[in-house]
Order: sequence, then structure tokens, then C-alpha cells
Amino acid sequence: MKINVLRASCATILWLGATLLAHGQRLDLKDLSAFKNPGNSWSIVGNAFADLNADNVLKTSKGDGILINQSSGKKPGSDLYTTNEYGDVAVELDYLTAKGTNSGIYLQGNYEIQIDDAWGLKNATSSNNGGIYQRWDDSKPEAEKGFGGIAPRQNASKAPGLWQHIKIIFQAPKFDGSGKKTENAKIVSIELNGVTIHENVELFGATRGAASLEKAKGPLRLQGDHGTVAFRNIEIKELSDMPKANQNGGADPIYIDAPSNNMIRSFVDVVRGVRSVHAISVGGPEKVAYSYDLDNGTLLQGWHGNFIDATPMWDGRGNGTSRPLGSITRFTTKPVLAIAKLANENDKWIADTAGTGFKPKGYVMDDQDRPEFKYTINGTHVTDAVKVMANGQGLSRAVSVDKPSKDLYFLLASASNIEEVSKGLYLIDDKSYYIQLADGSAKPVIRDVDGKKEMIVALGDKLNYTILF
Repeated sequence: MKINVLRASCATILWLGATLLAHGQRLDLKDLSAFKNPGNSWSIVGNAFADLNADNVLKTSKGDGILINQSSGKKPGSDLYTTNEYGDVAVELDYLTAKGTNSGIYLQGNYEIQIDDAWGLKNATSSNNGGIYQRWDDSKPEAEKGFGGIAPRQNASKAPGLWQHIKIIFQAPKFDGSGKKTENAKIVSIELNGVTIHENVELFGATRGAASLEKAKGPLRLQGDHGTVAFRNIEIKELSDMPKANQNGGADPIYIDAPSNNMIRSFVDVVRGVRSVHAISVGGPEKVAYSYDLDNGTLLQGWHGNFIDATPMWDGRGNGTSRPLGSITRFTTKPVLAIAKLANENDKWIADTAGTGFKPKGYVMDDQDRPEFKYTINGTHVTDAVKVMANGQGLSRAVSVDKPSKDLYFLLASASNIEEVSKGLYLIDDKSYYIQLADGSAKPVIRDVDGKKEMIVALGDKLNYTILF
């Protein structure tokens, strides 16, 4: 399988702005008092769920902590403005979209960052999630001004109904004593789901449909007339000094691309202090990839976007690790056996491979040049076929054994919480990803273990499910 290596021509830029919100002002979402004259489409709820089969639908439950706008073409809502106004500012928040929805975040009420359902798109445009709408350079002749936009560097979007996290560092326009603008506004950086999608974008004027003329300070504005969307954990901090770009002091980054099916063996750091030393990462043209732990038969993580940053592995002597280049969804915080032999569904999950006879058998390639992993455990031969879905929306997984046994169980998830949203469809770990079991699958068991939830299922002779993220 070909490995495509891209060595970047300049050093990586690290923005200090990512750490500026530790002491930011978080809006109290027990009510709507932080906002000016909220319309009827806005309310405070305790939970929100998307319907993956219906456009523009979020189901809610009572409570507080989540701000929701429920808007449709037949009954459009209105935009929402904070009472406070801001200049140079850092904004950090979570949002959750309905299927097919459209919304936006406006800095100072004037400069829009697009929100929409871009799940599965290979290449996002300026009108997709994370895109910047802007006016062209006002210094040009009137006939040439117009409006345009800047697409995100890559599509880091997650599925409808999953929380997405955005960090925005914004520099307000500057004016002299007479009110004449002396400096354009600027997006210093935007990070979406852990991926930097914009840096140093000059904004020549307000977005079309802006709330007001450009000014030194303005409110945060959330679009409410296009579609249904939810927000939480809204933190806003005015900045006395803009963050500066710093060179990382190292070599040019080394990137591995995946224009066709591609894979690389490396160490993978699952979380801080937890490393898989026998891992493989697999990606392809769908712009979706995953990492797999060969020592346990466990899926470690999946991501949307570009493939692999191999700089830590290959720069100088290297340390053997690689990093995803896209927006990461972690499926575990510690590699553990995917299959265990249990006396019953309440038996404790096996802590390690001791006594199981676990032995990796490598992988074979299917007819589309994708790996299928092989191993033995408890005298049973296992084939684990993890495939990137053709629509780019996640992964499908088919686990089969040669000797079915009623005491073999499969660990689907271990997470802080697990919610069943419809038959066979489960939200995992604070709406981080979905697990969807194939029709006819055995009913999984969700159990409490050491303050967490485990979802296990009797394996039978074959298990089919998808992971949507």
C-alpha cells in the first residue's frame, strides 16, 4: 500500500489563544437574561437530541444549561444578541445541529462564522460548517466589491446531534478619533473540534445581512432564522492583548496523505499517559480514518479530515508516535480486549490478555485494499473487518468468529454515559458519537462499572454495527 508523504514548507504555527479562556466569562444558561429581547424561538432546556432521519428536528427535555433555537421555513425564528458588547474577544462554545440545519455565529453582530450540517462532506466550502462569510475588499471600485467567503482548511464537522466545540480569537476593527476605520477586523484563529481551520483572515467589512455598521464593540449574535440548533458552555473573554504566533522551534511537519486507501504502523497516544505501542492507522479518499490497537483488537479513535502527522515519528530520531490531522473522536481511554469470556452478563470485564490465549494474527487485505484484522482468543479465531463508510459518515464494523459460544461477549463502549435515542441507536459519552446496531442484533446490556457505563453484547457468530461521528 502506497504511503503519500507531504513535508510542509514552513514551521507549524502555534496560537496562544487556545489557552486564553481558562478564566473566561461563562454565560449563565439557567434563563435568557444574558440576551436582549429574545424571540419566541429561543428557550432553555436540559437536553437535546437530533433525529438522524428527519431534517431540522431536535427533541428536548426540561431543565437548564442548553440554549436552543427551534426555527423552520414555515415558522422562522429570530437572531439572538448578548446584552454585553465586546471588542477584541475570545469566544468558546459547544453547539449541536439538527440534520440539514443552518445557523451562524456573528462576532460583534457583524462577522459570520457559518454553522451547518456538513457531516460526511469531503470538501467544505465557505457556506459549510466553519466557513467565514465576508465582504470583498472595500478599497476596490464599487462594481467589484461584492461578497465572498473562505472555506475551512478541512471539514472537521461531526454528525447532527453530537456536540461540536469551537474556539474563535477575534480582533475588532480599529477607528480613529473621527470614527474613520484605520484597521480591518481579523479572525486571528478558529479551531473546530480540535482542528485549526482558519488563521489570520482579514475581514474587509461586515457580512451581508449584518446587524449594524462596523464599530469598535458589538454583541455576540447567534443566528436564529435559518434552522434548529443548540448551544452550551458559552464563554466570552475580552482580550487586552492579542495572542501572537510563535514558531514551534522544530522541523517542518511531515504529513501523510491518503488520496487512496492508506495505512501506517506507529505508536498512538490514546490520552495523556496512555500509549498503544502496536497500533495501525487506516485512511482513504472519504476523508475519514481510524486507529486500531493490534494487541487488544480495539478501535482507539476515528477522525474526519486529513490523515496523519508523522512528525513525532520521523523527525530526527523520533519517538515512534503519529497523530491524526483531523477532528478526533476517541472510542476508548485505555486499550482493553474487545472480546471477553464471561460467566454471565454481570461478570467483570477481563483486565488484560493473561489466560485468554490472545494472539494477533495480523491482517489480510480485502478486494478494495482495506485491512481485515485477525486474532485468536480463548481458542476462537476472530476476523474484525473495520471499514470506512462510503458516505464519509463513520465506520462500519463486522466481527465474526469461527466457534460461536454463548459466553463470548463484545465490549461496544465504556463511557461516562450512554443514551438510547431510538431502537438500536445509542449516543455515547456526552454525545461524542453514535453506535448503531444492525437489525436483528442481540439487545446490548448497559451496566454500571466503577462510576462509568459499559455496553456489552453477546457476540454469537457475528456482530455488525456502525460508529457514526
